[in-house]
Amino acid sequence: MATDINTATAEQLDAVPALKGHGFEIVRYREERGRFTDLRQLDEVPGLAGKVDPDEPALRVG
Repeated sequence: MATDINTATAEQLDAVPALKGHGFEIVRYREERGRFTDLRQLDEVPGLAGKVDPDEPALRVG
């Protein structure tokens, strides 16, 4: 099952290989700017620009 980047904890996000070590930043971004509407928005999270494939099967936006 894919991890929802809008509801996952920092620990759950860190468990996804493509996001390892960035869970805290993703949760902080989400709390400051609101829910993600597209996986491409992960490029706006500090340290993730260009690192996450928008078609990553392990991730979803719920």
